[in-house]
Amino acid sequence: MPKVILDFEKPIYDLLQKLDEMHKLGQTLELQEEIATLEHKIDEFRRDLYTKLTPWQRVQVARHAERPTTLDYIEAISEGFVELHGDRNFGDDHALVGGFAAIRSESEKFSVMFIGQQKGRDTKMNVYRNFGMMKPEGYRKALRLMKLAEKFNRPVITFIDTPGAFPGIDAEERGQAEAIARNIFEMCNLKVPVIVIIIGEGASGGALGIAVGDRILMLENTWYSVISPESCSSILWRSWDYKEQAAQALKLTAPDLYEQSIIDKIVPEPLGGAHWNPALAADILKRNIIEELKVLQSAFTPSNFHALVEQRRGKFMAMGKWEYANAK
Repeated sequence: MPKVILDFEKPIYDLLQKLDEMHKLGQTLELQEEIATLEHKIDEFRRDLYTKLTPWQRVQVARHAERPTTLDYIEAISEGFVELHGDRNFGDDHALVGGFAAIRSESEKFSVMFIGQQKGRDTKMNVYRNFGMMKPEGYRKALRLMKLAEKFNRPVITFIDTPGAFPGIDAEERGQAEAIARNIFEMCNLKVPVIVIIIGEGASGGALGIAVGDRILMLENTWYSVISPESCSSILWRSWDYKEQAAQALKLTAPDLYEQSIIDKIVPEPLGGAHWNPALAADILKRNIIEELKVLQSAFTPSNFHALVEQRRGKFMAMGKWEYANAK
């Protein structure tokens, strides 16, 4: 059971504590029937709660302190990971990690380039990782690794988990907007398959700077939007008090984005979220990644990368709806 309990999870936590007490008493008393009844009640309550989460509750789950991070997933689903550092221009951004690794299925082995935003587990590590908010050197490091993957014909897999690009003055002085725009442009033309996976938060251009891909996957309890609910509330209502209404209006959950064809697949999570069973969450994600790699590598080869690039461009050009108004 996670150490951090969200507000709406407290009833489950109380029941689990009661169940634990009954297990301890069951060593001396005959409580098997009562324990079984309570376990059934907890299962029903959890299933009912987590299948009806509001958008704001999903935002909270996506931000859970114990939710698996990029490095957690890389360690769980791959082997031989070699982390690469630096943008060869300014420095090494610790908010982004990346490197070559291998993913092995029962019959095949895929060599890939992993790139992802990394948060910390505690205050010290969050400061070190800048809370997953990348600076220009982070985007330039990501682009360097993508180009390296292209050189050796390796698929790129990116993990998205950021509250946004770092908004500090130093980042703006070093060309934050240009770095993000450059990545979007270059990813549109990358000559290898690109799989993008939202594993937590996906906010604004901070996410999009490494999120242009052939396949966009989104874990069940994550969010992906042009702006966070709090910031949206602050702009529209001049207060953060309306963040729940903003989350509802933004249509930022996986089902909303799948319906709008922004993403291609929703990856299911263990009941309660990935933080309740990280090993199972990683196993589910690995199976989905292998499935996508098989499809992309069978359809596109180095000799027909033009078709891959055209399909990727077309995918993003088709997003959104608009109407032409007759000029008078």
